[in-house]
Amino acid sequence: MTDDLATLAGRLAAARAGIDAACHATGRDPSGVALLPVSKTFGADVVAEAAGLGLRRFGENKVQEIQAKAAELAPLGLDWVVIGHLQTNKAKAVAALASEVQSLDRLDLAVALDKALQAQGRAIDVLVQLKTSHEDSKTGLPPDQLLSFLGELRAFHSLRVRGLMTIAEHSEDEAVVRANFRHVYQCRNSARDAGFEVERLSMGMSGDYALAIAEGSTEVRIGSAIFGARNYKH
Repeated sequence: MTDDLATLAGRLAAARAGIDAACHATGRDPSGVALLPVSKTFGADVVAEAAGLGLRRFGENKVQEIQAKAAELAPLGLDWVVIGHLQTNKAKAVAALASEVQSLDRLDLAVALDKALQAQGRAIDVLVQLKTSHEDSKTGLPPDQLLSFLGELRAFHSLRVRGLMTIAEHSEDEAVVRANFRHVYQCRNSARDAGFEVERLSMGMSGDYALAIAEGSTEVRIGSAIFGARNYKH
């Protein structure tokens, strides 16, 4: 297994096996949990290699990275998913390049995205990011504001609201992490009961995706476990 993990193909296979195992451990069908590979900080050559292994959607934190990689990899027809905190002044770039935004967390961003998308004649899927952690470094909409926010989003026809996203607290205590994920699952159920179609739950990353799957995640965002250790210096 060590040799296998030295290659991108081997790490991808291991990540998929881990997802399958986490699903089976909680009696879930693995087909109900999607994988979003997170390619932030990795170059276009690495993304091209991943695309050669059948991956078509890639999560990125920074719009500038999407712009650079999308230009170089345009012939591959990849889908770019914004998962990082998004400033309103990046809305035009996102509208031109992204297929999805998973970090929608406030009304002014919805306004900016809708305006830019209408100018492009496009509509994209979005997930509402909820803040379930007490950490100042985490962003997202307060969960108690979710239903009112979803109601406001109905006015923006270019934004197809599909579900919720969260980043759990960075903690060694599994109970704390699971509680974050469980809170979002409960919010999703409450929103669904209120008439909103928010089926998707993007929860869990390389270090905690098994816990997220146990708490109902339908998509896990995995970066380092597939691509390797990141270099944040460039």
